[in-house]
Amino acid sequence: MSTAPTTTTDESPEAVAPAPSRKAALRPLILRLHFYAGILVAPFLLVAAVTGFLYAASYQAEKIVYAHELNVPVGDHKLPLSEQVAAARKAHPQGTVSAVRPSPEADATTRVLLSGVPGVGEGHTLAVFVDPYTAKVRGALEQYGSTGALPLRTWIDELHRDLHLGENGRLYSELAASWLWVIAGGGLVLWFTRRRAQRKVRGVSGRRRTLGLHGTVGVWAAAGFFFLSATGLTWSTYAGANIDELRTSLGQATPSVSASVAAGGEHAGHTGMGSGGTTATTTPQDLDKILAAARAEGLGDPVEIVVPADASTAYVVKQIQRSWPEKQDSVAVDPTTGKVTDELRFADYPLLAKLTRWGIDAHSGVLFGLVNQIALMALALCLVLLIVWGYRMWWQRGRASAFGRPIPRGAWQQVPPPILVPLMAAVAVLGYFVPLLGIPLALFVAVDVVLGEIAYRRGKRTHGGQVA
Repeated sequence: MSTAPTTTTDESPEAVAPAPSRKAALRPLILRLHFYAGILVAPFLLVAAVTGFLYAASYQAEKIVYAHELNVPVGDHKLPLSEQVAAARKAHPQGTVSAVRPSPEADATTRVLLSGVPGVGEGHTLAVFVDPYTAKVRGALEQYGSTGALPLRTWIDELHRDLHLGENGRLYSELAASWLWVIAGGGLVLWFTRRRAQRKVRGVSGRRRTLGLHGTVGVWAAAGFFFLSATGLTWSTYAGANIDELRTSLGQATPSVSASVAAGGEHAGHTGMGSGGTTATTTPQDLDKILAAARAEGLGDPVEIVVPADASTAYVVKQIQRSWPEKQDSVAVDPTTGKVTDELRFADYPLLAKLTRWGIDAHSGVLFGLVNQIALMALALCLVLLIVWGYRMWWQRGRASAFGRPIPRGAWQQVPPPILVPLMAAVAVLGYFVPLLGIPLALFVAVDVVLGEIAYRRGKRTHGGQVA
């Protein structure tokens, strides 16, 4: 049997060259990481892609399903906000008024949000929809989140976020977001380090055609995957907390208007206020005065009026438009005097706070409306196709066992120490800030090293006599 593979030839420079290039040294490692990360993380990415596709579509579905509650015939004159709230309270006396969203458009209803209503989930409110022209109540639905998600979108949102499993279920989506950019980045490196002739889709068949489709679509969608990964991590459980801590240390945290009646003026000490019910010092009639004060400060629709929790706090009126251009200005209004005690403009947000807001809203599909939602659905569809093609390529590699033939081990050993040591240091730092990337990666390397050593020792015992 020939031992030619161990000799030095011009046809195998990567394996035996005395000074391999970075590309030659790193490509086998990236190939192995991309292959196994894709195999192991792909099921989580597939679930995230399918549920994300559904969530992007849920905005338009919500408008159809809840058209009766959301829309009204356009009338001649809108009634005072206090009359609309009174009608909602008459129809639904349980709970307390926590906030009011006045009709933002001529054909839209007013939402009166009630907290503490029996049967309404924790963290949710009961939204009572009132015709602003007649004060007729058109229905009531459970609402969740700052975007005002109704039951259909809420259910899909929770499916995408945590599979309806609570906080523990959020680990799946964080794992997917943590690895998506790694897999996409590795795929880009592998694609552009291949010879151009090997990237063809036309005129080829079998595994090469599958690879061509996988690579071509992956390259076009990579920027979107990087964006989804980065923005998804900003409100994840562990990486999100680290990002918030980093932003705070840099003075880039998202500010909030002060709701304290005694405080005002400076933004540096802003603190948020929780939702509460009406108190003995507030009445529905206050809402018209409060809204007028906010309008005088330039707060146009859509807005939400947050009712103070007690007599020591002010009403907070905040703009809630998440579509471009964003409207996120807010003011605090003293219910006794009707004067603005504090204000906060979105233009004054720190840069990272603005970028976070824009990123989350684009990830959620609201920043650019229908175009945004179509783009998200297209990205989700691309990810599903890439996963299917990836598994197909694995199968087409040939079967050493019941599944596709694996990538050979030992790629990390081929990386020169001057490259490997800084690379591992960077991975360690990144893994600290993104633990659901770092922990699985450390386990993968440990298992890979152990299995590689076992295979090496077995091969040495089996073939040692023949080699000698």
